Amino acid sequence: MSDHRARAHADGSLPVPPRVCAPTRLHLAMPHAHGPWTVLSTRHPHRDAFIDVVVDEVVQPDGARGQYATVRMTTGVTVLPVDAEGRVHLVRQFRYALGAESLEAPAGGVEDGEAPLAAARRELHEETGIEAETWQPLGTVHIDTSIVHCPDHLFVARGLTFTEPDRDDTEDMNMVRMPLAEAVEAVVRGDIVQASTCVLILRAARLQDVGEDEAG
Repeated sequence: MSDHRARAHADGSLPVPPRVCAPTRLHLAMPHAHGPWTVLSTRHPHRDAFIDVVVDEVVQPDGARGQYATVRMTTGVTVLPVDAEGRVHLVRQFRYALGAESLEAPAGGVEDGEAPLAAARRELHEETGIEAETWQPLGTVHIDTSIVHCPDHLFVARGLTFTEPDRDDTEDMNMVRMPLAEAVEAVVRGDIVQASTCVLILRAARLQDVGEDEAG
């Protein structure tokens, strides 16, 4: 996602035709407070299976009238698999929005009625063929807090078993394996730029350092 998470496939393509609503759809709810803002009405100029563009008519904190547009996206999961040697397993793939390849942790969207952990297990297997015995949640990250609503649940997976991935035809990616410390350096250098992956790698490394300090 991620990225985002307005996607079902890791390459950003839609598996089904988008369900687009009429651009004039308007919700005339009663005015209500949204923090220091007041929302007067809401319309959805575009909505499909993965994103919802929301335009609110508002009264700003300074009392002026205006509009505020946001994008709500499918909740996501991002998984950092760590093997017995302390190496992380990432994927490199072309990202349409970037127009370039990106090195990322395996990730994907949470389906309707699916728990985040179940989605994480599914996405990890589909993209990499990896199964894991131990799962550690590392919280949630929001890729953009001003315009995009897209919570992403982070997990570290250990006790790995390697099988064949179950990718869609449109998913073209290469596996990349490196020590966790090297992944941290890749984040610092800017070689890894996907937000959820950066946060997940740094959180995992910090927890490892804390664990080693406590053991020592």
